[in-house]
Amino acid sequence: MPKQKTNKAAAKRFRVTGTGKIRYKKRGMRHNLEHKKKDNKRGLRQAGYIDSTNHDQVKALIPWE
Repeated sequence: MPKQKTNKAAAKRFRVTGTGKIRYKKRGMRHNLEHKKKDNKRGLRQAGYIDSTNHDQVKALIPWE
């Protein structure tokens, strides 16, 4: 039986929490920050969590994480 391989692109983007949720960093905090509202930028600093409909797909990409 072949080895299971981790998708390295997904492993760099997602982390699994202790309770099993999948966490990711929100997009939009790289550049053009002077044009974005303060409240918007504060929300982008918080981690995002994968929706339950996509949970199995992402978990298949990072089986050991």
